[in-house]
Amino acid sequence: MTRRRAEPTPRDEWEAHAGWWQREFTDGADPEYEEQILPIIEEWLSGRTRVVDIGTGEGQVARRLRDAGVPFVVGLDPTRAQVDEAGRRGGGPVYLRAEATAIPLADGSVDGAVACLVLEHLDDLDAAVGEIARVLSPDGRFVLLMNHPLLQTPGSGWIDDQILDPPEQYWRVGPYLPEAVTVEEFDTDVAVRFVHRPLGRYLNTMTAAGLVLEQFVEPAPPPGFLALAPEYGEAVDIPRLAVIVVRRVP
Repeated sequence: MTRRRAEPTPRDEWEAHAGWWQREFTDGADPEYEEQILPIIEEWLSGRTRVVDIGTGEGQVARRLRDAGVPFVVGLDPTRAQVDEAGRRGGGPVYLRAEATAIPLADGSVDGAVACLVLEHLDDLDAAVGEIARVLSPDGRFVLLMNHPLLQTPGSGWIDDQILDPPEQYWRVGPYLPEAVTVEEFDTDVAVRFVHRPLGRYLNTMTAAGLVLEQFVEPAPPPGFLALAPEYGEAVDIPRLAVIVVRRVP
């Protein structure tokens, strides 16, 4: 009798990729985090008293919030390798192994939440947003950071077309409206699964969960990133990141 091998789950893949993520994107290794992502999160969540960091990884966002003076921060991640490393690095937050679709916190128990480069990897957006809305107190704030769903759509990118006369340079946008799952290879044996959704899908899902828009931010790529990616220089006015800040309806 031949046993069928189970397909790897997204959690399995992130367990396998934990070392790559920690090496390439934490502890000051990634200029986008250092110059842009972490300062944006601190700007919108400093002053809060209890914050949950959903998809905390090894905890760099959670540690930044504690350093910014947030008294209580809990970081959640479904991968054991990330939670174990977060515990080793310490820094003050509490870390729990948990899914975004089943947050182990009481209703209305936090006044701040963040999901940084997380929701575009999840299949069940509705359940995750519903859980975030559930744990937020009235007027609690949620900060969502993600790869820009329009301008970083699968198939998008800078085109330097030398065939045309005269040559043209432009940013190509891939299929935007259809929701689709893609896999992007970042390194040897590192393939990351993305679930593309249009911006309206995120905004409408949050509105339906009782979250109202406070701010929508599309920052230009930071200087440190451009210094490491000269091929992106011609597209300096194309944002890589989209930031949605919403508030829980009282």
